[in-house]
Amino acid sequence: MADIRTPLSTLIAAERRELADLFDTLPAAHWDAPTLCAGWRVREVAAHMSMGFRHSLPKIVAELVKARGSLHRTTDRLSHRDAAALTPAELAAALRDNAHHPWTPPGGLPAALGHDVVHGLDITVPLGIDRRIPEERLRPVLDSVTPRSLRFFGADLSGVALRADDLDWSFGTGTPLTGAAQDLLLVAFGRRLPPGRLHGAAKDRFVSAPAPA
Repeated sequence: MADIRTPLSTLIAAERRELADLFDTLPAAHWDAPTLCAGWRVREVAAHMSMGFRHSLPKIVAELVKARGSLHRTTDRLSHRDAAALTPAELAAALRDNAHHPWTPPGGLPAALGHDVVHGLDITVPLGIDRRIPEERLRPVLDSVTPRSLRFFGADLSGVALRADDLDWSFGTGTPLTGAAQDLLLVAFGRRLPPGRLHGAAKDRFVSAPAPA
């Protein structure tokens, strides 16, 4: 039987366009709201999402040299700089206008799709926006979760088994941690989630502290 799955490049373009449309609807105050990426507001995450489109490879390499080879310091510096220089409308347009841009991080098209899906959730989850990722986009990213990816993103799942309660997906062995597949994906990418989204004896390991009253 022929494989009729939608090409990853098409899924990536759809995700970028939908997120750009969502960015256009955000109230001004939301652009300064915190995200699941520590130290980054919505505007820094949005700037980071289009960094690969707006900066040439030589520019990125030069920034890496300045940061003594640290990719984390490089992306942090560029994201803050670009977030200060670009308006919300420009950040949305950068994503929309580059929906079909061929940029990929290490890992190819699955990693590019994961980059967009996860960073989109980094924004929508703490804002309380109930955006559901279509399964055809979510599946390739879930399938990319490996012990190696866990190490790269600093996700410690020792003794924990991720078990989605909304579709057929699981990863790991141990005490079950259940929740929506897209929330468990965030756990696998090293994020801590707001309370109430995860269930199981180990949930407190992966939940962020509530904001002070």
